Amino acid sequence: MDQFKTAHDVFSWMEHACAQTIQPGLERMEWMLNQLDHPERRLKFIHIAGTNGKGSTAAMIASVLKEAGYPTGMFVSPYVTSWHERIQFDGQSIEETSFVRWSNELKPLIEKMAEDGPGKPTPFEYWTLVSLCYFAREAFPWFVVWETGMGGRLDSTNVVFPLVSVITEIGYDHKNWLGDTLTEIASEKAGIVKSGVPVVCGSQKEEAVPVIRNISRDHRSPFYLLNKDFLVKDVHQDSDGQNFTFQNVYRELSGLSIPLIGDHQLQNAGTALMTLEVLRQAYATVIEPEHYRNGLRKTFWPGRLEKVSDSPHILLDGAHNIEGINALIQTIKKYHTDCGRIGFLVAVMKDKPVREMMKPLADAADFVTTTSLEDHSRSLAAEELARILKEINPRLSVESVSGEKKALHVFMEKLAAGDLGVVAGSLFLVSAVRPMLLDRK
Repeated sequence: MDQFKTAHDVFSWMEHACAQTIQPGLERMEWMLNQLDHPERRLKFIHIAGTNGKGSTAAMIASVLKEAGYPTGMFVSPYVTSWHERIQFDGQSIEETSFVRWSNELKPLIEKMAEDGPGKPTPFEYWTLVSLCYFAREAFPWFVVWETGMGGRLDSTNVVFPLVSVITEIGYDHKNWLGDTLTEIASEKAGIVKSGVPVVCGSQKEEAVPVIRNISRDHRSPFYLLNKDFLVKDVHQDSDGQNFTFQNVYRELSGLSIPLIGDHQLQNAGTALMTLEVLRQAYATVIEPEHYRNGLRKTFWPGRLEKVSDSPHILLDGAHNIEGINALIQTIKKYHTDCGRIGFLVAVMKDKPVREMMKPLADAADFVTTTSLEDHSRSLAAEELARILKEINPRLSVESVSGEKKALHVFMEKLAAGDLGVVAGSLFLVSAVRPMLLDRK
């Protein structure tokens, strides 16, 4: 095939043109960017790393910047509704024609790199390259909100020199690659810190914060920490969102609200707001109080405690690690005290700390339907996940159903009108069942 005509053509080619494994390191990205004459140098980045909260924080930052009139690009991973949403400009996902155009530009260089250079790129590296070409040579955003993938120091996105480095909450995930302790993981995530570039830290982990602070100090980077240099206060919460006041070293903003529920989303909102305040103070970015209020209120981030049905009440949440599951259970206990039974539809990946993730879920649930994802070889078998849940809580009603479509049908049959149903454990599961539930709605 000389030229791609559709995105499907590109995806088919990627199956053999990209290395189907995780390959930490920047040598392939640096080789490609040198061939492309460094498109990343034409863009202004807000670089975001962390274990949890990256996507929500990115969405809030981008929404406020758009409201303030700044053309804004956003690169996020993974997607929930469609592959297009990985790369966005002013809230609109990349068009297929643009994706195909830049894939055709990259194809000969990718093949050359595989033969004569440092080797095949990973799929995530490929998406990173497409996004840089699209932003620098077609969309021309004023800012790019730039989310890391798995790590930080060796993440493919860490080839940029940003205006602000943002680090959200740190937790245990990808331990095979990032380390066994929060100290090690924080060090990897803080690898995005650059000399003199302000750092906004939303983590509250005692083991992580000193690491991030010390790395920032070594780089002579101004350091802003949640609940020290900025905070969220005067919070009023309900099942539809949260109202609050934001205070930092510069000023106070009241009358703010987000349509996202959970204490962790207040943490993300504070981190996003401080990042925007750094842009305002350090880079003469004009953001008025009404831009903050309107931008936050309009933030949309699917698959994060997203309500997709009222009767029965069904939530989708992409919680896929220990901290994410804990935050989900805490939010359910806080906001859904008047529901009937609580049921979960769950799938997890084999490389996750499954038993630790499932313990709070097994203790909170009345029944669970486990499943495995048909198109993901990393997905843990439904029967094995059910066995683990029963070991944790022998009294729990658990049924295993292979395949997400059949599992969703079985799960829905169990839910009564007053029950709460929650889909969690993997963003891939949320992505698979979300369109089915929205069609039903």
